[in-house]
Amino acid sequence: MRRSCAAVPLASRKLLSQAVWISVLAAVGVLRWGAAWAQEADTALFRNQASRYTVLDQIEDPRERTALEALIGDLEPRKRQELAEAFLRTFPTSARLATVLDIAAKATIDAGELDAGIGYANASLRMLPENPLLLAALADAQATRERLDEALASANRALYYLDRFEKPARFSPSEWRVREPELRASCHLIRGRAALAGSFRNSGSERDAELRTAITELRRSRAFSPSHSTAAYLLGVAYALSGEGEAAKGNLADAYRVGGPMKVRAATQLRRIARMEGVSEGASFERYVAVTAPFPIPPPPAAESRPPASRANYAGSLACRECHQSVYDSWKRTGMARMFQPYEPANVLGDFASGPEFKTEDGATVLRLGSRQGQHYFEARDASGAWRRFEVDYTIGSKWQQAYATELPDGRIQVLPVQFNLLTQRWLNFWRVIDPPGTERARLGAFHRLGRATNYQVHCASCHTSQLQTSDSSRPTAFKPREHGVNCEMCHGPSGDHVAAARGAGEGSLASGWLPVRFGETSAEAYLDICGRCHMQSNLFDIGPRGEVNYTGSAEAFYAPYKGRPIQEFSQKAFHRDGRFRETTFIGESFARSACFQQGGATCGHCHDPHPADPAENPKSLKFLEAPDRMCLQCHAGGAESGRHTRHAAASEASRCVSCHMPKIMHALMFDAATHRIDDVPDAEATARFGQEGSPNACLLCHADRDASWLERILLDWPGWAG
Repeated sequence: MRRSCAAVPLASRKLLSQAVWISVLAAVGVLRWGAAWAQEADTALFRNQASRYTVLDQIEDPRERTALEALIGDLEPRKRQELAEAFLRTFPTSARLATVLDIAAKATIDAGELDAGIGYANASLRMLPENPLLLAALADAQATRERLDEALASANRALYYLDRFEKPARFSPSEWRVREPELRASCHLIRGRAALAGSFRNSGSERDAELRTAITELRRSRAFSPSHSTAAYLLGVAYALSGEGEAAKGNLADAYRVGGPMKVRAATQLRRIARMEGVSEGASFERYVAVTAPFPIPPPPAAESRPPASRANYAGSLACRECHQSVYDSWKRTGMARMFQPYEPANVLGDFASGPEFKTEDGATVLRLGSRQGQHYFEARDASGAWRRFEVDYTIGSKWQQAYATELPDGRIQVLPVQFNLLTQRWLNFWRVIDPPGTERARLGAFHRLGRATNYQVHCASCHTSQLQTSDSSRPTAFKPREHGVNCEMCHGPSGDHVAAARGAGEGSLASGWLPVRFGETSAEAYLDICGRCHMQSNLFDIGPRGEVNYTGSAEAFYAPYKGRPIQEFSQKAFHRDGRFRETTFIGESFARSACFQQGGATCGHCHDPHPADPAENPKSLKFLEAPDRMCLQCHAGGAESGRHTRHAAASEASRCVSCHMPKIMHALMFDAATHRIDDVPDAEATARFGQEGSPNACLLCHADRDASWLERILLDWPGWAG
């Protein structure tokens, strides 16, 4: 077979249309069906929780709502494109631009305007990159335009997010079982096609490696979608180039039998093979194809299952102290160790002594706090208007804010709706600050119901306690932790065997006992999986076979790989209008968007030490508290000279790396925290569109007397600025 780039055809129109319209259905469906879950931030998410909110529910402008509703329905691509473009012109500062740009991209691509569709898709992905359905459609369009490097990057990201996130709420489980394989097939087809194209540019071992990759990826594509003729054709080409004639013939025959745009190409190649085999020109071609055995298509790769629930041997934090005294002592003073503590008067940081009272919006007093004979308590007015007293039995938090909980006679632990902010030294209804409108737990007058919304065991214990188990997920009292707070083994894994070996009770040396996780040897993905169980709001908890909630129960893999709720299904309060995360409960997701993580392999531990030597003076657990630039210089040692690059005095706060690349734009318990997107640079265009409130700009955080037009002029002349 002649080696020629002509053997690598454009992606089939059928494949492109499938990927696009699978994605269109999800984007349009997100408007009406479960687009923003009524799940409050800072609480645990469990799989299969019902959706109560939609995107449309959160739009205050009736004209904008009507324009979005018009995009729902059985519309031709051109009509959908027209409506989406009209929306973008009319509502250029909408909080829903990512969704509408998504719809515009798919409609435009399906209408045949690939370059315009690619532009819309990239604009949407800049605001909401965690969108595998759009990424798959974009990859197909890029491949069709012969932009294979871009298509490969898009396909890789699509597969990554398909692995990382649960199905979109729009799709039923049965629908997703059909559509997800089609998306994966499309992405693997592009990866295979890119490798096959690379084989034509190389020779020797590099060519062979590219062909092996192409065969692997194209086999996966066929496994996910056996009827895709393009994958069958390209796999036939790859096998032919590798000298595997029978496999080549089987795949080419499959492509011919499926029909479609690859039929003619497959027939040409099959006739060539037939001549090489000595088949006479007069022989029936159809007969030749009929007797060619179909290629045995492998089953799709099995989804990774949870590790076997072999009973892990947990030793508890005290066991770690025997050999790691200094680290243990430091950890005991950190916020993680004190995340949830049984009541002691000395642990209470809030002002109960002044007897604060709290009112509903209509002025009725429904909560009041106090202390008597050394016992702190709070009182709630019940439905009849009578006061009911609850003693404080637990404190939650110790660094920035503290909440309080009471244990009911039946064992339920209920959290007081108001919390004490340690920075401002005042009480506030924090849930009202961070929740979508109307949530039950934010209504002070509803606390007397003692419902599930304010229950600690269900909503908080997954991240505030260690080795949490439940015998019945429907009963809050069935949730039982091994230890309060976040203990050593939540991060390092079960250490019972390790401890036994260290004590000499086990056979052999210390190494014979299973060693806890060593974070210096851990991949960036695994590192984020471990930290992300509590520091990624989208993280979904599953109940394990023995009732494990926040761990697996297996010593071999004590944490479940992160699987999250799709980002676009959260309340708009989680985001700035430019798409960046606003709430620090999404700080892990913010970091996962960064080039530092995605390309550089950076981990949480590059900047943070969970048990620093001075936790009281270093509440953020920074590794380089006195020299924060060192966090960046670990990887960017040859960076620009500070003064020239920043245009500020080298010793000034404005010259710190984090001032521009990690501006304090995230809401964190009544103070502003640094975004962990990291690679952000001041974006004048976004700030001009959305304003400083909708797209907070690092420069304007200090230069508050300036505006976006000034910023644009300054940045255009900035050395090294890539805007």
